[in-house]
Amino acid sequence: MPRITANSIELEYDTHGDPANPPMLLVMGLGAQMTLWPIELVQGLAQRGFHVIRYDNRDIGLSHKFEGAKAPGMVRQMLLTRLGFRPRVPYTLSDMAADGMGLLDALGIERAHVVGASMGGMIAQLMAVEHGHRLHSLISIFSTTGNRKLPQADRKAIEPLTTPPPSMEEADLVAHGMRVSAAIGSPGYRPDPEAQRQRVIENVRRSVYPQGLQRQLAAIIHDGDRTERLKRVKAPTLVLHGEDDPLVKVEGGRATAAAIPGAKLKTFPGWGHDLPLELVDTIADAIAEHAHAAHPA
Repeated sequence: MPRITANSIELEYDTHGDPANPPMLLVMGLGAQMTLWPIELVQGLAQRGFHVIRYDNRDIGLSHKFEGAKAPGMVRQMLLTRLGFRPRVPYTLSDMAADGMGLLDALGIERAHVVGASMGGMIAQLMAVEHGHRLHSLISIFSTTGNRKLPQADRKAIEPLTTPPPSMEEADLVAHGMRVSAAIGSPGYRPDPEAQRQRVIENVRRSVYPQGLQRQLAAIIHDGDRTERLKRVKAPTLVLHGEDDPLVKVEGGRATAAAIPGAKLKTFPGWGHDLPLELVDTIADAIAEHAHAAHPA
């Protein structure tokens, strides 16, 4: 996979499909490498007429690491935020949005369809708010507005994600990855355990960097409620969400669609906070239909 300088840092990325087709930028979530976009979905989007670009966010995978940068503890940061203070963070979600725009710049791409999942959806939302002229369309997947009055994650879903693995030994890392996937996954679409284990092993062997997750989480908390900002989004928007998401509840998707003028919302029963292979064609069809309607090739 190639690496490129974007927004003054190095980002790992790959591309799929015909470069002559409309570009589509995929933005992944908290502590998640770009390989969490199933290759079946990536190829499905390419087959539906897009030049698909995915990348590792800063501080994860094979992209730039902010070694030594200190993030405030999650509990302390949330408490201070509720009291009206904003502790300093190593970087913001707006910085991460600028990374994606920098990647498009480095690739010579003026405008793109942007698809973001979870934290990636938050980043994609900020791309639409702060760089709206660069987006043909926005697709926000199992994400939210940041409004703390919305239903929060189930404890059994958030704890494995925010608890570090017991060691950096491969066996512990794989076991930790399996716990996370089981905690946040789709109750209606449980993966084959051995196939899932193999996917976790491949990601563990590609990169493990728990420190980055803490700094990314600090950026999420720091960004706060985007509801008012989302009212400025002009890009045609589609919101996709699982009705059984234990990490980002479906109300987060509904709130996102309600905040963005003209946004469309599609929810699916049995879908949690992952991208199950059984839903790949459904998700790809929804994204492609929306993007083609927003900007016919």
